[in-house]
Amino acid sequence: MKTILVVDDELPIRELITYNLEKEGFTVFAAENGTTALELSREKKPDLMILDLMLPDMSGLDICRIIKHDEQTSHIPIIMVTAKTEDSDIVTGLELGADDYVTKPFSPRVLIARVQSVLRRKTHVIEGSSASSGVLEPSTKENQLNMPTKKTFVSIKLHNVKIIPEKFEVFVDDEQIVFSATEFAILQFLVSHPGQVFTRQKIINEVKGDSYPVTDRAIDVQILSIRKKLGERCKIIETIRGIGYRVIEE
Repeated sequence: MKTILVVDDELPIRELITYNLEKEGFTVFAAENGTTALELSREKKPDLMILDLMLPDMSGLDICRIIKHDEQTSHIPIIMVTAKTEDSDIVTGLELGADDYVTKPFSPRVLIARVQSVLRRKTHVIEGSSASSGVLEPSTKENQLNMPTKKTFVSIKLHNVKIIPEKFEVFVDDEQIVFSATEFAILQFLVSHPGQVFTRQKIINEVKGDSYPVTDRAIDVQILSIRKKLGERCKIIETIRGIGYRVIEE
């Protein structure tokens, strides 16, 4: 059974989120401030955290930063819940390692869909890493002698970008850049189809699925964060006004 840590200083919102998550079969822990949230994250090691950015004792962004820099908790996916709608706040959270966000007021059904999607992506990444690790469990000496010493991973290369899907890694000029799961999926999709223009809805459908409840603006925010991380030396994503985005062909 998956466990969720809900962090929000408003009791009605905590109760609303908790009720809907428990109805879906999740085990829920709740915290009303940052201090308790950090304690529970280390003690319970939840499968996912739903984190409000406006808390009484510390910023949710600071909590996100601490969680992602702690070896004990860095693996925990984070969905930010915030009343803030400024792109800069959302991008900052995504850059710190948050996996998704919803803005208040929100539909419980939308939040549940986001939770399930993030958990599916986490499972996919873990399974992919395990399948591609190249580690075998030998049952005999013969198996040990025949074990492969190194696995070769297939990479996608375009301009000065290299993506290794199986390892969930992106390099620009041989420097590794860390992306969230959603950012990685969007970048991999666009780079895999250079020159082709995609609408925001098409990107959503390809990366999240046809029934995923997300707005066009959410894609704009993700693209903004991807561009910022790629930096000036890798300006490969073009905005096609009135349509969507594409990656420049070589």
